[in-house]
Amino acid sequence: MRVWLNGAILPLETARIAPDDRGFLLGDGLFETLRAQNGAPLRLRAHLARLTRGAEILGLPLPPVDWEAALCATLTANGLKAGSLRLTVTRGGGPRGLLPPTAPRPTVLISAAPLAAPPGPARLIVARSTRRNAYSPLSGIKSLNYGDGILARREAQARGADDAVMLNTVGRVADTTIATPFILLGDRMVTPPLSEGGIPGIARGEILRAGLADEAEIPLHALEKVRGMALTNSLGIRWVQNLEGTPLPEPVDFMDFSRERLGL
Repeated sequence: MRVWLNGAILPLETARIAPDDRGFLLGDGLFETLRAQNGAPLRLRAHLARLTRGAEILGLPLPPVDWEAALCATLTANGLKAGSLRLTVTRGGGPRGLLPPTAPRPTVLISAAPLAAPPGPARLIVARSTRRNAYSPLSGIKSLNYGDGILARREAQARGADDAVMLNTVGRVADTTIATPFILLGDRMVTPPLSEGGIPGIARGEILRAGLADEAEIPLHALEKVRGMALTNSLGIRWVQNLEGTPLPEPVDFMDFSRERLGL
């Protein structure tokens, strides 16, 4: 594998992040995961808008990078026309302590990989080990602080599941560890509003704009009435076959939409 690091294409084995980098030490940074087709990233404008919003919240100045050129160069360097891209931006090095340097020099790292085989239907649990904090600005951005997601995913694995539904501090559904849930309740397809503490997913936005679902608060007890469920993120759509050990009776089918609008 070859990566793009601060303007240079390097073998993974020789690419190095400074020991004082705040992304490594404090999780002070952001990331985006993008799907690529035909040698270029998909929905780049939406990803950069989300990255920019996150940078504004963190007070992290984004460097003057030609993002599209850098992403495409990373694909080319790895011999890929299609795959997944990971863009990571940290504040760079700094002194000890929490306060950032007055003149930060951000670190930018881009990696690429072939797409994994589509996963089968998912088995979900509701995380009990942690919850999303809807009051924290970090809940709505792609921050490098991913500890809650790691705890919930480990819990899911321990309980024989693939992913975990994340509740917020008042007990309503926020998202899952890596995806936006779309839930069929009665005759309505709904997803939690962003005010519940979830990430503003790129695929989520497309599905809502297409009128295929509505936003609605989803209390924990409503999950007992779920008829069907799907998980979406920038890399794909995954159907849910089982929630907390209970089979879901109806598949949720966004297939035609995903092919036409999301390129999946």
